Amino acid sequence: MLNSLEAILKNVKNEERRTVAVAAAADREIMEVVREAETDGLANFILIGDEKEIRELQQEEGIDTDAEIIHEPDEKKAAKLAVRLVKEQKAQAVMKGLLHTKEFMKAVLDKEEGLHTGKLISQISIIDSIQGDGLQMITDGVISIAPDLDAKRKIIENAVELAHKLGYECPKVALLGAVEVINPVMMDTLDAAALCKMNERGQIKGCVLDGPLALDNAVSAEAARHKKIKSSVAGSADILLVPNIQTGNVLIKALTYYAKKDMASAIAGASAPVIMTSRTDSIRNKILSMALAVYLSK
Repeated sequence: MLNSLEAILKNVKNEERRTVAVAAAADREIMEVVREAETDGLANFILIGDEKEIRELQQEEGIDTDAEIIHEPDEKKAAKLAVRLVKEQKAQAVMKGLLHTKEFMKAVLDKEEGLHTGKLISQISIIDSIQGDGLQMITDGVISIAPDLDAKRKIIENAVELAHKLGYECPKVALLGAVEVINPVMMDTLDAAALCKMNERGQIKGCVLDGPLALDNAVSAEAARHKKIKSSVAGSADILLVPNIQTGNVLIKALTYYAKKDMASAIAGASAPVIMTSRTDSIRNKILSMALAVYLSK
């Protein structure tokens, strides 16, 4: 079981290098990620974009890289080419560079030429658990705006599949809400109750669910005891399912900016690892996200 973000980095460093195809790579921060990743032996790269701009950035930053450069200044075509390289197994993961998310994901999800599987696409943020040893996942604060019951089931299944790949045999999933009781006028609490019953009846497998749980009860055993909540999930959740994108987005940004937590990001549901970080993510977090994708490509 990988019990920290640093453990993922160390694991990837000790394995044969995989190749990451970067769409629209003419970006200063992408160049920095490439430099650090190559120096640390994390991955090889194929950079797709305006070759002149890429080489100018490399010269300005003093970056000496072995990365292959493919000249394609059109960002839509660059995204399609990056995805095609993965489909042709010339690369094992695809990374978003300096282009609009809509165009990048359009190439990823193309039913004929993309990495489409028919599964729901969702985003998972991963931090070192605040409880100590282990990783903690938060989903979905980036893609799923207001998921209904069935979408939440699929988001859980994506996160559980990722947790299994990281060595968590039966991850504990907390279904977050504002309260820890079922309230008929709060749809998220009704969804949580239904999801727990689905888990109990074997409709959601490979994990144990509990909810609704307020955030404090999900991550603090002391808070759960204080509120007299008896649960195998409360206080030790591996996966936090947020009720909507607003909750998730605020939570992951609060962890980043207030708690200064390192964070890796994964896109789940595609046929190959997809790296789609925020423009405001630190170089460290981009490296962690890239390393996670490389690990998942094995």
